[in-house]
Amino acid sequence: MGIKSDSWIRRMADEKGMIEPFESQQVRHSDEGRLISYGTSSYGYDIRCSDEFKIFTNINSAVVDPKNFDENSFVDIKSDVCIIPPNSFALARTVEYLRIPRDVLTICLGKSTYARCGIIVNVTPLEPEWEGHVTLEFSNTTPLPAKIYANEGVAQILFLGADEICETSYGDRGGKYQGQTGVTLPKA
Repeated sequence: MGIKSDSWIRRMADEKGMIEPFESQQVRHSDEGRLISYGTSSYGYDIRCSDEFKIFTNINSAVVDPKNFDENSFVDIKSDVCIIPPNSFALARTVEYLRIPRDVLTICLGKSTYARCGIIVNVTPLEPEWEGHVTLEFSNTTPLPAKIYANEGVAQILFLGADEICETSYGDRGGKYQGQTGVTLPKA
């Protein structure tokens, strides 16, 4: 298994629609000024978060249960920024829609710009033949409110190419998060 390069990422995005929308270079500036970078890097792709957020709140004193998650534990907002309360978290989704090839597994790691501020980005691996908007989890580990910027880079996806095709892909199993398009809550 080996990590895929920027030329492979560009080719797969062009030929297979692996990442849509796709930015073939690293973007660091906009008309408004400096951005947290996104787009193709040497051995990965820096994804952006959309302007759709679900901010965790415990106003209902709910128990966090992945088998029976209470949707009322979130406040939905649509904004260019998301303020995450201290010691809390928010969910978002990527701007990019991804289609993972059958012989590839991805690992996603948070960008150091956020990590250095105590903001942890968590994404599970994207399995072979998974597709959809990626649901992102941002944990604010600080005792202060933390800001996330929509339409800017939040995490880097690394593409790991397998030596052989998997026997059973996520698509073959009909995985429960296949084809997700919004900020998707846990499904039991």
